[in-house]
Amino acid sequence: MELKVIEMDKGLLKLEVVGEDHTFCNIIRKELWQDKDIEIAGYAIKHALVSNPILVVESKDPKKALVETSNRLKKKNDEFLKKFESI
Repeated sequence: MELKVIEMDKGLLKLEVVGEDHTFCNIIRKELWQDKDIEIAGYAIKHALVSNPILVVESKDPKKALVETSNRLKKKNDEFLKKFESI
């Protein structure tokens, strides 16, 4: 995965997420909405076969919001792995 910054202002961040698709971006989008400071969280893919997703985050601090979202998802994945391994 590669991240390319398309636009970054005080309260707005647009990233091209190279090499990913709806699966990855949808979980990021969904988890971003758990943050009370998020004003916009979404993504768009112009063409599923030839385009990379563009992730859009608008909040007081979009970079911090993405870091916190990533940490929450990592924790959930770790919990899932631990429970799965105990089966």
